[in-house]
Amino acid sequence: MAPDRRRTADLLEQEREYTDAVIGSDTTGRLFEASAKRNADRPAQGYKGGVHDRSLVEVDAIEPAPPGDYATLTYREMRDVVHGLAAGFRTLGVTGGDRVGIFANTRMEWAQTDFALLQAGAVVTTVYAESTPRKASYLLSNPGATGVVVENAELLERVLEVEDALDLSFVVVIDEVTGYADRDDVFTLGEVYERGREAFDPADLESWLNERSPGDLATLVYTSGTTGEPKGVRLTHANLRANINGIRRRVGPRPDKPENLAVFDEHCRTLSFLPLAHIFERTAGHLFPLASGACVNYAESADTVAEDIRLVSPTNVTSVPRVYERIYDSMRERASESDLKSSIFERAVETARERARTDSPGVGLRLRHALYDRLVYRTIRTRMGGEIEFFISGGGSLSLDLAELFAGMGLHVLEGYGLTETAPVVSVNPPEDPRPGTLGPPLVDVEVRLDESVVSEDRKRRARSEIGELLVRGPNVTAGYWERPDATEAAFTADGYFRTGDIVEQTDDGYLIFHDRLKQLLVLSTGKNVAPSPIEDAFSTSDRVEQVMVVGDDRKFVGALVVLDFEAAREWADRAGIDLPDDPAAVCRDDRVRAWVAESVEAVNATLESEARIKRFELVPEEWTVENDMLTPSMKKKRRTILDRYEGEVMDLYAEAPLAGD
Repeated sequence: MAPDRRRTADLLEQEREYTDAVIGSDTTGRLFEASAKRNADRPAQGYKGGVHDRSLVEVDAIEPAPPGDYATLTYREMRDVVHGLAAGFRTLGVTGGDRVGIFANTRMEWAQTDFALLQAGAVVTTVYAESTPRKASYLLSNPGATGVVVENAELLERVLEVEDALDLSFVVVIDEVTGYADRDDVFTLGEVYERGREAFDPADLESWLNERSPGDLATLVYTSGTTGEPKGVRLTHANLRANINGIRRRVGPRPDKPENLAVFDEHCRTLSFLPLAHIFERTAGHLFPLASGACVNYAESADTVAEDIRLVSPTNVTSVPRVYERIYDSMRERASESDLKSSIFERAVETARERARTDSPGVGLRLRHALYDRLVYRTIRTRMGGEIEFFISGGGSLSLDLAELFAGMGLHVLEGYGLTETAPVVSVNPPEDPRPGTLGPPLVDVEVRLDESVVSEDRKRRARSEIGELLVRGPNVTAGYWERPDATEAAFTADGYFRTGDIVEQTDDGYLIFHDRLKQLLVLSTGKNVAPSPIEDAFSTSDRVEQVMVVGDDRKFVGALVVLDFEAAREWADRAGIDLPDDPAAVCRDDRVRAWVAESVEAVNATLESEARIKRFELVPEEWTVENDMLTPSMKKKRRTILDRYEGEVMDLYAEAPLAGD
């Protein structure tokens, strides 16, 4: 859709003028209290049975859910749990400003503990569930945590392994555990609730809430540490509140919106599975929906999302590009395994993209789209629960092909942009004017500008609009890093704009378009600058490549490390009568497999400028995951780690040998 300055200006003015009961300037503790009162009898949380040995069940704080199915808590019931836990933490010695860690996977109790600690006056510091004992020690010692809430016995042992390096007065375990009766500093969450249930007094709660003001520190969220030790981002209650307000104005139920337009309100149901330790899920999948009166359902794990989404039938899902890529891969695999021929699926895919790109479709396109809706799209929407109104994508760049494909199938993805330092949302596409391939305009009260000095003149000429490093200022932006004045000073301009480190283009009417991380730009020895993200995104719908990372800094040409889609490769080999070895590394060395993958590489190369084309690639036998430390918890590539792991393969890429086609 062409830029329309007047339309966007009108939209932003409507957002600026809008207010309702969700929008406010109070602390997050009071935010929850107000939402629980407004929505007392509405469902607040959905939790799956047969998954965890929940200690809150043992003390009758909540009812057990049916095995393999979901039960819900109302806001009134959730508030009772939060109150009991808040009082329980106070009996453990928690007072205003104390830092307390949460070291757990995303689940219902994570959310309850978060609000309980905030109401008790604590500053919540987060630890990713994948953290090793050494990393957990750093993430608890650096902020001076006085206590930590862990998920289970396994994570408890990781903490106890390094407890001599910490100054903890208590450790709380969400699940039931045994074997720690001799410890007077280890409690279950159920025991904390019982202590609090006996001690709770509404007047005490009011005094705890009064102790904290919007400008006080609410949480420390640590960066992924891909460029050194993680830095603790200081986010106040006011930072979080400002972001919730901006999101509400963008996607909430404003009266100027058309009646049939999907909005986010108290009738929504979400599925939460991204790490709550990451600020994206913490704000967009936890604080914002619970402030809005929606019901947040918690997936059993990231591996069971397909099953859980059918059980919950969510109206909205927040996720990252890597998950949408996997959803597409699953669609394609199902098509190849079913009676639906792959050729029909591929034609349906192209029709969906064509429909998404066309403002005024002709009769032929409308008929084809209706046909494939009956044959393909409707089935896919049903597998996604059947009631999705829109997805939210953040935490990375979503390829334009995928965004258009989902939109054309009636599964709209509102792509947004943010950082830990901005609490996190800077921009997101408005439901009334979504544009695939963009990040939407900045939220109201978020100021942006572009520093063009960091971009080459060649790149400026090729951009359609103004381009440069995105600088951000606003009430959602952190004041800096925990005990890192040097890093804080380097992160801000003299007039207070945060340097995002991202190269972004801004259209004439204000929509942002992501290009790449400034630090990830490849500067070839020829002097040409090459952005990795667009090249890598071009493989997102490949049926041969699972993951790809391009390299070439200080080299003559662009190369790539490629993770093979082994399942697809074996299916291709079976059809072709080729006998592949069992060893994945041997498969990667097979010349026939390399030639098969090269066809996919050449198809992508055909869409790229000459200097961005991949001249050589190396196949690697291991998928990059959070578990093997190749991805961050938000599923971004840890480029330095991958380069270190495959140093030999990168050397092979640039060994003296003729290039393909030479």
